[in-house]
Amino acid sequence: MKFDSYDIATIIPAYRVERDIEAVLGGIPDYIKHIIVVDDASPDSTADLVTAAAKKDSRITLIQHRENQGVGGAMVTGFRKAMEFGAQIVVKLDGDGQMDPAFIPALLTPLIHGTADYTKGNRFRDFVSLRKMPFIRRVGNLGLSFLTKAATGYWSIFDPTNGYFAVRTEVLAQLSLDQIEKRYFFETSMLANLYLINAFIMDIPIPARYGNETSNLSVRRALFEFPVKLFKTFMHRILLKYYIYDFSIMSLYIIIGIPLLSFGLLFGTIKWIEYASRDIPAPTGTVMLPTLSVILGIQIMLSAIEIDINSTPRKPLSSPL
Repeated sequence: MKFDSYDIATIIPAYRVERDIEAVLGGIPDYIKHIIVVDDASPDSTADLVTAAAKKDSRITLIQHRENQGVGGAMVTGFRKAMEFGAQIVVKLDGDGQMDPAFIPALLTPLIHGTADYTKGNRFRDFVSLRKMPFIRRVGNLGLSFLTKAATGYWSIFDPTNGYFAVRTEVLAQLSLDQIEKRYFFETSMLANLYLINAFIMDIPIPARYGNETSNLSVRRALFEFPVKLFKTFMHRILLKYYIYDFSIMSLYIIIGIPLLSFGLLFGTIKWIEYASRDIPAPTGTVMLPTLSVILGIQIMLSAIEIDINSTPRKPLSSPL
């Protein structure tokens, strides 16, 4: 497929990438109409290098933040500029060289055909490249993947924190860009916001390239900040999806299932401690009441989970370009 007839922009959030940015800019295909580099108040010579490159390549536009806003803040700035340029599709490309531009066509094709609204890389489809992924990243991504699925509602995708993605600008226009997280929770926040407009997301197998770059994401942040943010995202999604935008059998399952399960566990634990401390057997009714509550609560919540999984968006909002 030839991409020259489409208005495609790539956004590069740049922070401390002076070693790699020139090679990244030089590797961007000719069919990309706009190259938007957002210098996120980088303290190195990144901006100077981009400025020099822009003199040789008119497609390059440099935007500089006075204060560091994080990858999400840089991307939102780039989104707005891409829509201002009239781009039809936006591709995110990191400035550290981890994302191979050779896979851009794989991200673009479903968007052009109208079979997806948002395409993203999946590093876990290529086992050879997966073995090269640093162990700490591999473990962290596996754990975060499941939690992110539950939080965002996109149960059918994997590697949801993958930052190599492309999106139709008509879909971006439907998002509240100010609501998107500005820092390391950006990718998950994008998914959560896309879910609320029923955008269809497609996984594209893309191996990552790992070199000598240093990740700015700390283990402490991943362990302590992400679970809290994921829980808030989950609660926000459930409230909007099943109680504000709609009210269905799923809504009733949650209202009934959670209290039943909670009552059974709490009442059963209290009575078990009480009768165990007195060294006497609990009455049959006292045993059966929490047992039945827990069993019914679990069954109802399992049905709720099944409904939620089946509610994952499956049809694209976009039409073929």
